[in-house]
Amino acid sequence: MLQHDHLFEWRTIEKNVLLGLEIQNKQTPESREQVLEMLKTYGLYKFKDARPSQLSGGMRQRAALIRTLALNPELLLLDEPFSALDYQTRLTVGDDIGAIIKKEQKTAILVTHDLSEAVSLGSQVLVLSKRPATIKTVVDISFPDNISALERRNSPEFKDYFNKIWKELNEDE
Repeated sequence: MLQHDHLFEWRTIEKNVLLGLEIQNKQTPESREQVLEMLKTYGLYKFKDARPSQLSGGMRQRAALIRTLALNPELLLLDEPFSALDYQTRLTVGDDIGAIIKKEQKTAILVTHDLSEAVSLGSQVLVLSKRPATIKTVVDISFPDNISALERRNSPEFKDYFNKIWKELNEDE
């Protein structure tokens, strides 16, 4: 999943989320039904016949994630997926995407320059060195299981994790 959703305007949301299955010749009645269920579960079913331009940025990102999940990947790579969104939408969509990944029991690698995003969504943060990038340190993140990414930002541990990572980023190498 990339910074931009790369949904095709000439295709409906349903056809966009089925695209990967279509390309890989994996579209079956069962896989199509699974995708329609995901659209229902994640609040996009009533927009399945809409064009991408008729959806908000957050809805488009959810559609892009459903398109990715339809292929049942073992690992998701999210490369700055929220960077094109305004701050408020970023928070909401980050919370939504985090919940979807958790519900679907997927492993995801999130590439981000936003420390708050990394702490609120992650279970581990890998701090990279300057070029050439190597793993400088790994910070394990632990919050109660029953809180959302948005709620993590208000927990007492959040500031400690943020400050620890900030310090790592600013230490001389």
